[in-house]
Amino acid sequence: MGYLAIVATLTTAGIHLLLGPRVMGFSQTLGTLFILNGLGFLGGFLLYSSRYWRPELYLVAAGYAIVTILALFVFQGFSLDAFYMQGNLNPLAVAAKVAEATLALCAIYLYRTSAP
Repeated sequence: MGYLAIVATLTTAGIHLLLGPRVMGFSQTLGTLFILNGLGFLGGFLLYSSRYWRPELYLVAAGYAIVTILALFVFQGFSLDAFYMQGNLNPLAVAAKVAEATLALCAIYLYRTSAP
Protein backbone atom coordinates (compact mmCIF):
# COMPACT_ATOMS: atom_id res chain seq x y z
CA MET A 1 0.00 0.00 0.00
CA GLY A 2 2.95 2.30 0.66
CA TYR A 3 4.18 1.89 -2.92
CA LEU A 4 0.74 2.78 -4.28
CA ALA A 5 0.74 5.91 -2.11
CA ILE A 6 4.18 6.85 -3.49
CA VAL A 7 3.04 6.38 -7.10
CA ALA A 8 -0.10 8.45 -6.44
CA THR A 9 1.93 11.18 -4.76
CA LEU A 10 4.49 11.43 -7.54
CA THR A 11 1.75 11.34 -10.18
CA THR A 12 -0.16 14.30 -8.78
CA ALA A 13 3.08 16.16 -8.03
CA GLY A 14 4.21 15.71 -11.62
CA ILE A 15 0.87 16.82 -13.04
CA HIS A 16 0.80 19.96 -10.90
CA LEU A 17 4.41 20.84 -11.71
CA LEU A 18 3.76 20.25 -15.42
CA LEU A 19 0.61 22.37 -15.48
CA GLY A 20 1.87 25.16 -13.21
CA PRO A 21 3.79 27.05 -15.91
CA ARG A 22 0.92 26.58 -18.39
CA VAL A 23 -1.62 27.95 -15.93
CA MET A 24 0.68 30.94 -15.30
CA GLY A 25 -0.19 32.02 -18.85
CA PHE A 26 -3.68 33.03 -17.75
CA SER A 27 -3.42 33.30 -13.95
CA GLN A 28 -0.18 33.89 -12.08
CA THR A 29 -1.86 33.22 -8.74
CA LEU A 30 -3.34 29.90 -9.81
CA GLY A 31 -0.12 28.88 -11.58
CA THR A 32 1.85 29.63 -8.43
CA LEU A 33 -0.61 27.56 -6.38
CA PHE A 34 -0.20 24.65 -8.82
CA ILE A 35 3.59 24.77 -8.48
CA LEU A 36 3.45 25.08 -4.69
CA ASN A 37 1.00 22.19 -4.52
CA GLY A 38 3.28 20.02 -6.64
CA LEU A 39 6.25 20.94 -4.45
CA GLY A 40 4.15 20.15 -1.37
CA PHE A 41 3.49 16.65 -2.65
CA LEU A 42 7.19 16.21 -3.45
CA GLY A 43 8.07 17.43 0.04
CA GLY A 44 5.67 14.90 1.50
CA PHE A 45 7.32 12.14 -0.52
CA LEU A 46 10.77 13.21 0.70
CA LEU A 47 9.54 13.30 4.29
CA TYR A 48 7.97 9.84 3.88
CA SER A 49 11.31 8.57 2.57
CA SER A 50 13.21 9.97 5.55
CA ARG A 51 13.80 8.89 9.12
CA TYR A 52 11.57 11.74 10.31
CA TRP A 53 8.35 10.07 9.13
CA ARG A 54 5.84 9.28 11.88
CA PRO A 55 2.52 7.41 11.57
CA GLU A 56 0.55 10.55 12.47
CA LEU A 57 1.80 12.15 9.27
CA TYR A 58 -0.36 9.72 7.28
CA LEU A 59 -3.32 11.81 8.47
CA VAL A 60 -1.58 14.99 7.31
CA ALA A 61 -1.00 13.39 3.90
CA ALA A 62 -4.65 12.32 3.66
CA GLY A 63 -5.82 15.79 4.64
CA TYR A 64 -3.49 17.48 2.14
CA ALA A 65 -4.77 15.26 -0.66
CA ILE A 66 -8.42 15.87 0.29
CA VAL A 67 -7.91 19.64 0.49
CA THR A 68 -6.31 19.53 -2.97
CA ILE A 69 -9.34 17.68 -4.35
CA LEU A 70 -11.68 20.24 -2.80
CA ALA A 71 -9.58 23.12 -4.15
CA LEU A 72 -10.43 22.07 -7.72
CA PHE A 73 -14.11 22.59 -7.00
CA VAL A 74 -13.50 25.86 -5.15
CA PHE A 75 -11.71 27.31 -8.18
CA GLN A 76 -13.71 25.60 -10.95
CA GLY A 77 -17.18 25.28 -9.44
CA PHE A 78 -18.94 22.52 -7.54
CA SER A 79 -20.00 20.33 -10.45
CA LEU A 80 -18.55 17.80 -12.87
CA ASP A 81 -17.84 20.73 -15.18
CA ALA A 82 -14.71 21.23 -13.07
CA PHE A 83 -13.21 18.27 -14.97
CA TYR A 84 -13.80 19.88 -18.36
CA MET A 85 -11.71 22.40 -20.25
CA GLN A 86 -13.13 24.11 -23.34
CA GLY A 87 -15.93 21.54 -23.52
CA ASN A 88 -13.63 18.49 -23.40
CA LEU A 89 -12.85 16.18 -20.52
CA ASN A 90 -9.47 17.17 -19.07
CA PRO A 91 -7.57 13.89 -18.57
CA LEU A 92 -4.88 15.54 -16.43
CA ALA A 93 -7.50 16.89 -14.01
CA VAL A 94 -9.09 13.45 -13.76
CA ALA A 95 -5.71 11.72 -13.31
CA ALA A 96 -4.64 14.19 -10.62
CA LYS A 97 -7.87 13.80 -8.65
CA VAL A 98 -7.79 9.99 -8.94
CA ALA A 99 -4.19 10.04 -7.70
CA GLU A 100 -5.11 12.34 -4.80
CA ALA A 101 -8.10 10.19 -3.81
CA THR A 102 -5.87 7.10 -3.99
CA LEU A 103 -3.27 8.81 -1.82
CA ALA A 104 -5.90 9.82 0.75
CA LEU A 105 -7.32 6.29 0.96
CA CYS A 106 -3.85 4.69 1.14
CA ALA A 107 -2.73 7.14 3.83
CA ILE A 108 -5.79 6.44 5.97
CA TYR A 109 -5.29 2.68 5.55
CA LEU A 110 -1.59 2.96 6.41
CA TYR A 111 -2.38 5.05 9.48
CA ARG A 112 -4.99 2.58 10.70
CA THR A 113 -2.66 -0.38 10.24
CA SER A 114 0.37 1.34 11.80
CA ALA A 115 -1.25 2.92 14.85
CA PRO A 116 -1.06 0.93 18.08
